[in-house]
Amino acid sequence: MDVCAFGAHPDDVELAAGGTVALLTSQGKRVALVDLTRGELGTRGTAETRKSEAAAAAAILGVAHRENLDLGDGFFEMNEASLLAVVEVLRRLRPSVVIANAKSDRHPDHGRASELVSRACFLSGLSKIQTVDDQSGLPQEAWRPRSVYFTIQDRWREPDFVVDIEGFEEIKSRAIMAYATQFYGGVDDNAPVTPISSPDFLDYLKGRNLAMGRSGGVRIGEGFEAERPPVVNDLFHLA
Repeated sequence: MDVCAFGAHPDDVELAAGGTVALLTSQGKRVALVDLTRGELGTRGTAETRKSEAAAAAAILGVAHRENLDLGDGFFEMNEASLLAVVEVLRRLRPSVVIANAKSDRHPDHGRASELVSRACFLSGLSKIQTVDDQSGLPQEAWRPRSVYFTIQDRWREPDFVVDIEGFEEIKSRAIMAYATQFYGGVDDNAPVTPISSPDFLDYLKGRNLAMGRSGGVRIGEGFEAERPPVVNDLFHLA
């Protein structure tokens, strides 16, 4: 894979980086989505509905692969088992670029997932850590992604760079609304209200993307933080 985008829950990637993923797949990049949990503790929907919704969203975004590590919604921790589960995926998919959750956010799973994925990216490059491919059963070789980037989710954080997603807003919106149990206008607006299911949440999300775009000098964008400063050898590659 060219890019592997991790989310603590199904819909995390769509909400924070759906436009970027759609842009990447339109460019012919092979993108994988990896959900750390099934979102089974969510107030609305079930693990089963989230699974089918995630598959529908993946098809809309045009990604090459999606899987779920089922580490335990709300309870996954920074421990050896969780780290090795992520290392196994990294070594199997061998992405050049990794996208992870926000470093700090309203939902505590997001910051914890961010730290987990970041640390696993480092450990995945250590040859003395031995893992076995879950699919082939063969020993894996060490692999470390070239870059790790963090999304900006519910809370505003200053981006290190902004991806221009103009022309991909509609695809992002359709991928989000594939989660019909989670958002206003879906299958059951009489279900309990959550911070993301209120009628104004999608307006807020669009407003945040517009604000991110404005901060970067484009109409609409998605902001990211970088684990280390991005490096270019041509200033004209920077907008």
